[in-house]
Amino acid sequence: MASDRSRPYEGLTPDAVLDALDSIGLRGDGRLLALNSYENRVYQASLEDDSHIVVKFYRPSRWSDRQILEDHAFSLDLAGREIPVVAPTAAGGRTLHEFSGFRFAVFPRRGGRTPELEDGKVLEWIGRFLGRIHAVGASLPFVERPALDFETFGAEPRDWLLESGMIPEDLADVWAGVVDDALDRVEPFFQEVRNIRLHGDCHAGNILWTPDGPHFVDLDDARMGPAVQDLWMLLAGDRHTAARQLKALVDGYEQFHPFRRQELSLIEPLRTLRLLHYSYWLARRWEDPAFPAAFPWFGTQRYWQDRILELREQTSAMDEAPLSV
Repeated sequence: MASDRSRPYEGLTPDAVLDALDSIGLRGDGRLLALNSYENRVYQASLEDDSHIVVKFYRPSRWSDRQILEDHAFSLDLAGREIPVVAPTAAGGRTLHEFSGFRFAVFPRRGGRTPELEDGKVLEWIGRFLGRIHAVGASLPFVERPALDFETFGAEPRDWLLESGMIPEDLADVWAGVVDDALDRVEPFFQEVRNIRLHGDCHAGNILWTPDGPHFVDLDDARMGPAVQDLWMLLAGDRHTAARQLKALVDGYEQFHPFRRQELSLIEPLRTLRLLHYSYWLARRWEDPAFPAAFPWFGTQRYWQDRILELREQTSAMDEAPLSV
């Protein structure tokens, strides 16, 4: 059943996917391609008229209907302003549907490849659209969707992991001490953060590049947060390379929306929270059989030793001067 936390997608067979589409008037021809997604289940489906769509089945109990619809409304607003965000399509006047206990939405299929983030022109192009997204995002707040904050991405994951018993006993105290030290450095940065509506998970895998520019996909993690959250995950390499990439992004961004230089100091704290939250996410999903199969190294002695080293390095990184543009 969809409500079973240990096997949330057990009843989502190919026939169930096709029946769900049929329930909203979309006749599949039987061809389904599972797309890369662990949090939700996402399929490319071929229809009888030779067109193709993408259907997303939402993980039960993660978001409320109102939170999903708020994501949809944001996406549709952006798309309506000719910002290349892949938004859900309506059927029967609705974008969120239910079938056999599963909630799902349908999206147009969009092709593309991973953007070349080493190319300054590509980054500036992406930056221009991020500036447009944030100009809309800053106009109104989310009401239902949560914020990226210290509590939900830092304190809560730390406490849950310590109580879960998933950290080896001989490493638990060391891990807790390193996490506490890192979070002590992180917390002051979140005292005066200006939050806007964000994509929330803007890494290269969620941008499809075409000759006409980028398409932004998967706003499933859209939330309130600082604008720099949608920029820093596009940076890679050493400090000099990351600064050059950041300058290209900001050059494009500021053509449509002002960028607060104060937020550059949040990059390493945000990276620290993401690293901690990633372990929390894997642990919370471990009863889903897809996760042990995809992440067999999680929970091993070596895994937690590596996380301790990683967080120590992050604590040192937060002591360095922030990147500048």
